[in-house]
Amino acid sequence: MKTAFNKSWKTSIQPRKQKKYRENAPNHIKAKMMSCHLSKELKEKHGKRSFRLSKGDKVKVMRGQFKGKSGKVDKIDVKNENVFITQIEVQKKDGSKSFYPIHPSNLTILELKLDDKKRKEALKRK
Repeated sequence: MKTAFNKSWKTSIQPRKQKKYRENAPNHIKAKMMSCHLSKELKEKHGKRSFRLSKGDKVKVMRGQFKGKSGKVDKIDVKNENVFITQIEVQKKDGSKSFYPIHPSNLTILELKLDDKKRKEALKRK
């Protein structure tokens, strides 16, 4: 199989090809993968199941060691598919704190930041 990115990989049933698609995808396609589920209230309000993450959204962690904690999205790393949340930090041995990377599939959006016109239009579309 070629190492260059190919759009036909995403239709494969094989997990190794699906993983290769996600890893080798260019950033504009990886950014579309950075979406997570909406809370029950937002699902009913907007009629959508999931939505793309954006800086400033309020999210809740559903899996992992920080399960149940919530905070605002501080930074999104599209290349490595990680989200950094303001109140979720790890303390290092030297005493300093650093953000803990969380995959967007382990998050739920509690509150959307709707300052952007394109984002409002995306919510209206079904």
